[in-house]
Amino acid sequence: MTEESKISARQQRRLEKEQEKEQEKEHEQATSTGTTKWVQIRMFPIWLRILLVILFIAGAAMAGLMIGYGVLGDGEPTDALKWDTYQHMIDIKDGK
Repeated sequence: MTEESKISARQQRRLEKEQEKEQEKEHEQATSTGTTKWVQIRMFPIWLRILLVILFIAGAAMAGLMIGYGVLGDGEPTDALKWDTYQHMIDIKDGK
């Protein structure tokens, strides 16, 4: 009788494992077919984004220099982008 109960217990465990596997398979099938996974497709690659940010920062700096020098400083806005303007400021600072 104990031998029969051991066999039936083994069979019972085997059946439980098979049922668990079947439930996992059903769960996997339900989740894979019922839901969609989020896939992100970038319109602009990372290197292009970094390049654009650098260009926008440079453009904003140039626009700020031109507005500050031309409008607030009563100078010619395009002179703010010339090296001679900054060389003159450095010469004044150094006392030349």
